[in-house]
Amino acid sequence: MAPLTVRLLYRWNEKDYVFGHKTRLFISKTYWNKDHKNKRPRDIDLINEQKKINKELNRIENHILLNFSETDPNYLSKQWFAAIIDKYYNPPNKKRFPKDLIKYIDYYRDIKKNDVTPSSLKKFNVTKHKLERFETHRRKVIMIKDVDLLFINEFENYCLDLNYAKNTIARDIRFIKSVCNHAKDNGLETSSQLRKIKGKYVKVDSIYLNNNDIEAIENVKELPNHLDNARDWLLISCYTGQRVSDFMRFQKEMIRYEVNQKKESKPLLEFTQHKTGKVMTIPLMDSVMAILDKRGGEFPHSISDQNYNVYIKDVCRLAGIDELVNGSRKEETYSGSGIYRKQEGDYKKYELVTSHIGRRSFATNYYGKIPTSFLIYVTGHSTESMFLNYIGKSNKDIALELTNYF
Repeated sequence: MAPLTVRLLYRWNEKDYVFGHKTRLFISKTYWNKDHKNKRPRDIDLINEQKKINKELNRIENHILLNFSETDPNYLSKQWFAAIIDKYYNPPNKKRFPKDLIKYIDYYRDIKKNDVTPSSLKKFNVTKHKLERFETHRRKVIMIKDVDLLFINEFENYCLDLNYAKNTIARDIRFIKSVCNHAKDNGLETSSQLRKIKGKYVKVDSIYLNNNDIEAIENVKELPNHLDNARDWLLISCYTGQRVSDFMRFQKEMIRYEVNQKKESKPLLEFTQHKTGKVMTIPLMDSVMAILDKRGGEFPHSISDQNYNVYIKDVCRLAGIDELVNGSRKEETYSGSGIYRKQEGDYKKYELVTSHIGRRSFATNYYGKIPTSFLIYVTGHSTESMFLNYIGKSNKDIALELTNYF
């Protein structure tokens, strides 16, 4: 195998010139002298090889002739011809993108850092580190063009062996596909199977606090200050349907009063959602105002997400929310490993309470009581299908609810 040499022959001022330079097209002597000139090959591999090489040669020829036509003949030289061939393989204005998946994720993260939230960037890194471990495991660099159905199946089995939750794996696969589609839009080679790649999500039971649970939480007496503070935040989240990244920033200065169609003055809360950047204006229920009145018009003092998650479990335990429900929570894979994975099973309900439960409880408890379009406005979901999936409503559930009207 040797690189094919391309030559430019032309005549100028009654003088002949010949410039030659090596390309990066490697061809065997036998193929060039025998097979390439075969005009009626029967072997399909040879036919494909001829087409491939002729296509590349045509591209090189067109590139040379275009530059030749745009150049003053007085400036033509061997050095010029060498520069033209180098320009073909290294276009000066063409950005070079990484072709291996992990390096491209770094590029993808850098250009997305101003468009997504810090939590999303953190998830990008989690998936990236998982792929790095997978790459070490398989002892082979993951190229973007190799991300096909076989690769996804291999990655999925690797994650299942490490006890990752199926929906976590599905989220990782969705991210990998998004990165590859981004690379494709930038002109990189991707698998023809890319569009067929899908994450296999499984339906999980949505844990939420029903109205009886919320009433029990409200009625817990003699809580220490830190739990009373967390209890009030939990109730506020159940009555406003907002994420912890938003409600933990609520302040009384965000409240204003407006007169509604019934000529009643009602409190509205205006804030900007941390995740979406959307400016929100939501009404505050009497239950929320009662909590503020209890605190002299102030919201509870903010606490870290980590402490909040611990405290509200204690609040719910003291409220007697201990029925057995099916769900999943992070468990250490074995004592002292320091590695945690979500384990599915039957747990006491208070054990599954996290900072997100207030938002889901609001959406679930008021579904069917408040028009869905209003609920979507408050929760900030983009579509009704996303909202229904969020509260765990399947097509069957919706169809059964419709029977109440027929």
